[in-house]
Amino acid sequence: MRALRPLAALAVLGAVASGALAGSTPGISAGSILLGGTVPISGPESAFGVVASGADAYFKYVNAHGGVFGRKIAYDYLDDAYDPAQTVQQTRKLVEADHVFAIFGSVGTEHILAVRPYLAQQGVPQLFVGTGLTDIGRNPRYPGTTGYLLDFAAEGRTFGSYIARTRPSATVAVLSEASDYGKELLRGLQSGLRGKARVVASETYDVTDADVNSQIARLRGSNASTLVLFALPKQTIQAFVGIDKLGWHPQVFVTSVSIDPAVMQIVALNTSSKTTEGAMSLAFLKDPTSPRWSADPGIALYLRIMRKFAPKEDPKAVAHLYGMATAFTMVDALRHAGRNLTRAGLLKAATHLDEPNNPFLLPGIVLRTTPTSRFPLTQAQLYRFHGGRWQPLGGLLAARP
Repeated sequence: MRALRPLAALAVLGAVASGALAGSTPGISAGSILLGGTVPISGPESAFGVVASGADAYFKYVNAHGGVFGRKIAYDYLDDAYDPAQTVQQTRKLVEADHVFAIFGSVGTEHILAVRPYLAQQGVPQLFVGTGLTDIGRNPRYPGTTGYLLDFAAEGRTFGSYIARTRPSATVAVLSEASDYGKELLRGLQSGLRGKARVVASETYDVTDADVNSQIARLRGSNASTLVLFALPKQTIQAFVGIDKLGWHPQVFVTSVSIDPAVMQIVALNTSSKTTEGAMSLAFLKDPTSPRWSADPGIALYLRIMRKFAPKEDPKAVAHLYGMATAFTMVDALRHAGRNLTRAGLLKAATHLDEPNNPFLLPGIVLRTTPTSRFPLTQAQLYRFHGGRWQPLGGLLAARP
């Protein structure tokens, strides 16, 4: 699936091709900037595919207001079905056939790692991608890659510190993805616990598993008082349904990538209300479904953009808002890169961010990067699920690599 309409794509790519023949930067013409990325529009984690449509809607809004120094942004996003092998194929197409200026907003840790060496070799920036793996933002061999999610180790450590402080005698069971994503979150959790509470059971799943029922049954056998779900939305829903069926009601912690209210709504339809009551998570985005933000200018802007530029999409899906937040930051970087756009100039801007005004993030969050610390997001807020909604608990916390 392509984000560009066929005629628009031909026009943009034709302009890029003619520019390339003249020796200009790939993906840049006098009137256009071509960005590319991969997302799971199909496959086991297709819920994340709407990240791209949210970003695309924001780019269209920017274009309708003059673009970036008169250039219109075209966003060419391809479906990789959440399969790293397809991520490689689609990314090569974006670079070698479509001649994109930069890769932006691609989703998935293993997927981003799969194409990182290739993009570095080609000199193509890989910006604001959907992972929190510490290596993405710290590895000096790949200075052209920047993340966007909370650092996974820092997120896990934040949960661990909270449990150690508030439930020091807790016994902890963990369900995590069998990947670098899950392993790093678990390492962070254990670091944050500091031996005050202890992990008594741990199970993993593969994204291709039909369900996590057997893992939840084994974790139930530990009779742990606390369950930490380092899982994607599909597996988080299955885990909640599983503990409800087993009559197990631990204190549950949910990773930030699964805080979308739609996840809890689906759980509520399949369980009792006490299954989700009191669950904890970390948030950095505003919630467009919450009355708390009904008069917020950022959410009002989000809803206007969705109505006009993505009218067939569901604005209640918070992944759209995440995509819009990343697109805001990408536009910020493009503007700071200046009128004479080059890949080197864009990368310099992306690794020297100081963005205090992203309207889609929680108030007070400032996005900053340096060439050696390329995770913009280092702040978040604990949230508790109460009365059918995620409610803030305390103020902003530092969640640094």
